[in-house]
Amino acid sequence: MSTASSIRFFDAQFERQVREGDFALNPFETAALPYLDGRVLDFGCGLGNLAVAAAGRGCTVVALDASPAAIAHLRHVAAERPLPIEAVEADLASYEIAGEFDTVASIGLLPFLDCPSALRQLERLKACLRPGGHAIVNILVQGTTWTDVLDPASHCLLAPGELARHFDGWEILLSEASRFPAANGRIKAFETLVARKPGAAHA
Repeated sequence: MSTASSIRFFDAQFERQVREGDFALNPFETAALPYLDGRVLDFGCGLGNLAVAAAGRGCTVVALDASPAAIAHLRHVAAERPLPIEAVEADLASYEIAGEFDTVASIGLLPFLDCPSALRQLERLKACLRPGGHAIVNILVQGTTWTDVLDPASHCLLAPGELARHFDGWEILLSEASRFPAANGRIKAFETLVARKPGAAHA
């Protein structure tokens, strides 16, 4: 997240979900499941539902989010089960990713960063992925009219189709546009992309 207001909004949402026991995967996380493998980076993990699912499938996970409530919850879950998840609270606009991964996932996070930060972090996600690994990226795009939690001066909505152009030369395994109704007749417009990095898979 790029702004304190966004973090407060999601902190409150995550705390409510924990109280209500609402840990279901969203549709974008469900679509990511077949592509999770090996060492996974969950960049903007929220409550960590995808991280928990990945760990349950035999992956080791580094899960990053700016929400203290989300990271506290995920650390508790990982310790209680136990699961091979490292949960880290971080400023994702400037976080420098360390190490290599077989899968990187960023679901819903990048639009909350200003565009220079979002595009820089997208390149970092691509760079830390091993050859043959999967990048899973989900974003809000232009055409979205539900912008309540986006900072008016500091967010990034790419044009439809622009995300795929950042993966030129990669094998595109999934490219999907979706639209969902929001409050007051508004629309959430998303794109989801899964791409395989060129090169032989890590042994």
